[in-house]
This record gives sequence, C-alpha cells and structure tokens, in this order.
Amino acid sequence: MGGCFSDVRGGKQAVTPIPTSNATVNDAVDHFFLARGFQQLFTPLELSLSASRLRDRDILSKSDPMVVVYSKKRDGTLEELGRTEVIMNSLDPAWIKKITVAYHFEIVQPLIFHVYDVDTKFDNLPVEMLKLNDAEFLGEGSCVLSEIVTKQGQSLTLDLHNRNGNRGLKNLGKLTVHAEETVASRNMIEVKFRCSRLENKDLFSKSDPFLRISRIVENGGSVPICKTEVVDNNLNPIWRPLCLTMQQFVSKDNPLIIECFDFNSSGNHVLIGNLQKSVADLEKLHEQKTGANFILPSSAHHGHGKVLKGQLFVDHFSEKQLYSFIDYVSSGFELNFMVAVDFTASNGHPRDPDSLHYIDPSGRFNAYQQAIMEVGEVIQFYDSDRHFPAWGFGGVANGAVSHCFNLNGSASGIEVEGVQGIMAAYASALNHVGLAGPTLFGPVINNAADIAGQSLSCNSRKYFVLLIITDGVLTDLQETKDALVRASDLPLSILIVGVGGADFKQMEILDADNGGRLESSTGRVATRDIVQFVPTREVLAGGQTSVAQALLEELPEQFLTYMRNRDITPGAGNIAQTSASYASIY
Repeated sequence: MGGCFSDVRGGKQAVTPIPTSNATVNDAVDHFFLARGFQQLFTPLELSLSASRLRDRDILSKSDPMVVVYSKKRDGTLEELGRTEVIMNSLDPAWIKKITVAYHFEIVQPLIFHVYDVDTKFDNLPVEMLKLNDAEFLGEGSCVLSEIVTKQGQSLTLDLHNRNGNRGLKNLGKLTVHAEETVASRNMIEVKFRCSRLENKDLFSKSDPFLRISRIVENGGSVPICKTEVVDNNLNPIWRPLCLTMQQFVSKDNPLIIECFDFNSSGNHVLIGNLQKSVADLEKLHEQKTGANFILPSSAHHGHGKVLKGQLFVDHFSEKQLYSFIDYVSSGFELNFMVAVDFTASNGHPRDPDSLHYIDPSGRFNAYQQAIMEVGEVIQFYDSDRHFPAWGFGGVANGAVSHCFNLNGSASGIEVEGVQGIMAAYASALNHVGLAGPTLFGPVINNAADIAGQSLSCNSRKYFVLLIITDGVLTDLQETKDALVRASDLPLSILIVGVGGADFKQMEILDADNGGRLESSTGRVATRDIVQFVPTREVLAGGQTSVAQALLEELPEQFLTYMRNRDITPGAGNIAQTSASYASIY
C-alpha cells in the first residue's frame, strides 16, 4: 500500500507524490488530436486543498481529516476524482496530495468536496479502500471549477456545510481550493537532506524531526509539496532521498519554504526552524558542501527571526528525466507474471462447500480463482510469451510436504500457458495434492528471486510480479523478511492476497506502508518496498474497487522506483546492472 498517501501511524512516513496520469483524461484521444495539429481539448489542473476550523469529532484527540473530491455529472450523480491523504490530529490541515482534474473552458464543471474524519483503526488501509460509511462526515463544500480558475491567485475558500446543501449546522469550518496548471515537463531532481545541531524540543528525549517543503505561489501563500519521513530521537538526522518534479517546484529559481518540525503524535508538531531556498540554492549548498542555518520566526525580532545553530545540508543533488510507466513498456520492457497458491489444511477440504478451495459446479469462482483471473488478465498483456511460472506451497506433493512445488505436477517444467493454464493447473492440483502446512513464504519468494536474478545476467528487459494467495498466518516471518530484503534489489514485486477470515497483521508488517523498511536478521534494510498486501474481505466489503485494482495500484510506482534507483532509462539495452550485487548478498 506504499503508493497511497494515507498519513498512517501518526504521519511518520514521507509523502512525495510523483504525479500520475489522470483517470478522467483519455490519453489516446488527446494524442489523436495533437498528432493532427489540434490543441488539447482540456487544460490539466492540480487542486491543492487546505482547511481551517474543522469540527472536532474525536474525544481524546483531534479529528483525522481526509478530503474526497467529486465531479457532478449532468444527471446529478457524483464521480470520484480522488482522495487526499489522511492528516492525523489536525483541525487546520494542509494536504500534500494533489487532485488532478481536466479543465474544459466550454463546460460547466461542478465540483463537490466531502471532508471526513477517518478512524485510526483504518490506518493500515490505502485511502482508496477506505469505506466512507465508516468515516465521520465533517462537512461538504461545492463550487464550479471555473470559479476557482477565474479567482485572483486561483484560490477559492468555501464554507463547509451539511450534505446536499443543508446548512442547519453552521461553523463546520472552511475549505480552501487552489488550482494550478500542470507543467508539461519530465525534469525532476533527487535530493538528500541532513541536519546538524538541531535544537531539542523534547523534555525527556531528543526531538523527532521531519522536514516539510512548500512552494510559494503567486498570491504570496504557500502550497506544501512534500515531506520527509520522521527520524526518531535524533538531533542530527539524515533523511532518505526525495524526488521533486518540476511540476512541483515550477522552476529552479522559485522560492521554497523548508520547515523542520519536531513530530508529536497529537498533531501539534513543534517548529524547530525554517528557511527559504530555491532549488538552485540547494544545488549550490551541495556543490559547496556548506550548510544553511535555520531561522526561528519571532515577533521580538521584527519579522527577521532568530538565527539558530541548527543547519540544513544537502548530501546529494542530481537532475534526472522523469519517465512514465508507459515509456518503459512501450519500448520493450515486460512484466512477467508468477503465481503461488496456498495448499495448507486451514483452507478446508476442497470438496467441502465451505472450503476456500471449493470449486463451485455452477462456475462461480472461489477467492483463489478470482484473484488469479483478475490479476492475471491485467498483467498478461505486458508479457509477450504468456508462459507463467506457477507453484503451490504447504501441500503434500509426490508423497511429501513441500513448500514450493510445481502447480502443473511436472517434475521439471514450472511454467503454464496463459491465465487459463494457471486456472487448469490449480483445479487439477486440488485433485492430487493433499492439504498440509505450515504456511511458509520463504521458499516461494526465493524461487521467484532466483528467476528475477537470472534474468539480469541474461540482459533481459523484464520485471517480475509474484502473486501469492494465502489464507493463513505466516510461520516463517523472519525468513520471509530475509527473502524480501534480498529480493528488494531485484526487478521483482510481490502481491499478496489474503483470503478468508484469518488475522493478517503479519502481512501488514511485510507491506511497509508505515514509512519504515523491512530489516533482515543480519540488520540489512530493504532498498525499497516491493510488497502489496490486500485482504479480500476488506475489498469486497468496501465495494469500491476490485482485488486487481487494490493490488496493482502500486505496481507501476514500484516498477518506476526500481528503474529510477538504477538510472535505467526506457532506451536502455538491458537492466543487468544489479546482477553482481544480488549474487554477492547470498
């Protein structure tokens, strides 16, 4: 769920939204007109949202607000355009995630904004999967898109009221919407910050600092564009690299406000200091290997503020081209699908109608079949030969319990042909594989990692996607962590579908959506998040998205993270730049 922007677990993770294509815009139609000399039929805009004086619906803390943005169609129905991240414990939030909308001059485009208080028990869910019925409604605002773009500074403040225009309850707060035209640029920068000698704001420990970066806009206000993760208990923090696109910082000379806060779970983060620098200034700091002193704003200094000892340093600065997922797949990169199915006894005997493996004579898919079909049908189009490795685990195959056996029953061939081949091999295996246990992921992940590692040595332009479908609680959690940390260096993503009613908290540990990264038994930290876990019961209960959508929403970004981290461009001859490093960690 790493790709969501939910401000989970107290908001300690970084939020650096790399812009993605807008679902409301048809790229194929737009390309058709542009190729014939016509101008775009729309102007792409990004909406930045902030609020003030929201209602406090929590008893022991403040509300955890999120905004859902809709377009209102001619028939009165609402189409969801997007959701912000959740901001913890704040009645005056400024959300970082932007909502992309296509502005049509010739069309009246009503927008509806719903603000919700999200319960902390849903912290580990992507915002796209949150059931809005489980969140408390804080208020509604509405306007026409042209009202925003024609305002000076392109900012409009709305009074929040009850649903459907009911203004019975007053003082529900205000929502400010700021619109900016997106910049058609592929330029981006990667920057790594650290600080030294920060002032301690905590009494019994050290500060837990994080940085928030905002861009100054034309009306003199500022719009937050990203934040770092929180570094606990450290006055000399080093943060992971941030990627900023020109769409976010506009130009290298545009002023940015960099604020350093001491994190508090209450949401009352304490300002340690701030400074104003442009991207060009940050580049100079890196070249000159010098630091910039933070300023503590103070009325006593007549607006000049107090110069602090704490300094900001730029340890890394580089400019890169921002390539899209489509750039890679259209130039010959492929996604290779692999699947592993859980044959442990907790699934229930396949002939029992209550079994998770029960094959319904009516043709209705069980949860395993549904996951295979939904995910496989999407990924198969990115794989030229459509020959997929397929395994089972936790079952009795060939007279012994095996934690990685070929699903097709072959002693040597691991591949089946197409998604239908996986379905047929799965149905056949239910007739000759006994259910056993325990639930071990390590052997399957290591097999998938071996295939991904071998592809590097063959100069292959392939990225591998392993789908694991399981009903149980892991027995080899640490071994699985070790396997995932090793695999994080490889062109591999792992999708895990949880079926049935088991407690899947361990899976959430593997899906590093809390901002942390997995650590192996030897202390080695994963280079990136490669796991996406989705429990089917929550997807089906939400009724808002399919299993495939919930699983695959992060896959393009995981793919791009791998390519960007290794400076692999769409025109690269191969991706064999990490085979030696992978071999060295075994």
